[in-house]
Amino acid sequence: MSRRNKLEKFADILKFPNVFENFTGKEGSLTGKDGVPVDLMGKWKSDHFKNDNKLVLELACGRGEYTVGLASMYPDLNVIGIDVKGARIWKGATQCLEKGLKNAAFVRTRIEFLDQFFAPGEVDEIWITFPDPFLKKPNRRMTSPFFLNVFRTILKEGGLIHLKTDSPTMYRFSLHSLSLHESAVLLSHTDDLYASPLPAPELGIQTYYERKHLAPGNAIRYVLARMDGGGGF
Repeated sequence: MSRRNKLEKFADILKFPNVFENFTGKEGSLTGKDGVPVDLMGKWKSDHFKNDNKLVLELACGRGEYTVGLASMYPDLNVIGIDVKGARIWKGATQCLEKGLKNAAFVRTRIEFLDQFFAPGEVDEIWITFPDPFLKKPNRRMTSPFFLNVFRTILKEGGLIHLKTDSPTMYRFSLHSLSLHESAVLLSHTDDLYASPLPAPELGIQTYYERKHLAPGNAIRYVLARMDGGGGF
């Protein structure tokens, strides 16, 4: 199945029980398997995952390496990968089905629409893994004030934000943006994650883009922040 083209992958994910989508953000509703409308806002744990475990989002998940990795490493987490590109989501969704990972799902939508699909305070943690640094458009960076406000709405009080990036620009911008945000608290950061022992095993999960960047021996940056006043306060 790895050689399937984009159109075939789009057709596949429409039939997957672990993929939901709203490509345009209009009407604020998702469609699930076979295009059936679903209302999961505020009910991801109870109605989809059928448990009360923590809910973790991987934003701009690409092929879903962190979604698959976290779900495999921690069966007691509910993990959702978010990306606008269905052909990329197909990879992670397929792996989850093959591995029988019931605690992972994917949503095909834009990050700016998250508060239409997740209720205030519904999310426990957010992972931002190697986002586009938008070198000429800082307002589009995923740690810009606009996105931090979206995250504040959907995160619970004290919810965590993790950022891994290879971009020095994205790293410095994120530190500055988080330090200025009224609800954000910087907990830790490093400009060379692998220079010392990892503080948590999940930080060792590597995406395709991270492995590609590390090949020449470049450094990976990491930022951990807490969002106080979550839930839209």
